[in-house]
Amino acid sequence: MPRLHHFTLDPYSRRMRLALNEYGSPAELRDEQPWAPSADLFRFNAAGTLPVLVEDDGSAVSGVEALSEYLEETRNGATSLIPGNAAARAEVRRLTGWFDTKFYAEVAEPVLTEKVVRRFMPREQGGGSPEMTRVRKGLDLLKAHLDYVGRLADGRNWLAGDHLSLADLAGAAHFSAIDYIGDVPWADFPSAKAWFQRLKSRPSFRPLLADSVRGMPASKSYTDLDF
Repeated sequence: MPRLHHFTLDPYSRRMRLALNEYGSPAELRDEQPWAPSADLFRFNAAGTLPVLVEDDGSAVSGVEALSEYLEETRNGATSLIPGNAAARAEVRRLTGWFDTKFYAEVAEPVLTEKVVRRFMPREQGGGSPEMTRVRKGLDLLKAHLDYVGRLADGRNWLAGDHLSLADLAGAAHFSAIDYIGDVPWADFPSAKAWFQRLKSRPSFRPLLADSVRGMPASKSYTDLDF
């Protein structure tokens, strides 16, 4: 069985888990610590970053964009996560890039680094108490992203158009990592909440709802489909 090197609350790893599940292509999960990459991870990816998929023949694919395209080419049977004509596929990639660059830089990186990663890092590597100024700024910017997702969801069946796509999985991966620690104000953004509830109810999402991080129990809303 293929093996996915991942970290539970890494949004890019979560996106690959969702994609593999949607394609119906399971993979064994190999836990990694982003702040202390294993020698095995470096063997498959010189950058030491996540996620990395190792195929049965030992070949490895790394880099979230490259891996997304690779899965679409190799696992795309009845399911396409970059569907439609050229314009539709461009919109999928645009929104996926929005989450992977803008959302990550403004929200996911500061919030998850301060509230999760620094909790486990050795003090000599920068671990310790969170810098709450960064957290507060990230959570404030989160509201604009929720508003944008809500407006997209109000005008379309899924974020990029008529069909579920990689854009939805990218958004769900980022939001769910923040939701694990209970920091998404869903009640204030009903349209974004309704979109996320649809994703959260899909079979592909169920394994993520069973996630746990040592010493950090999930928020009450994380496992509740009717949050």
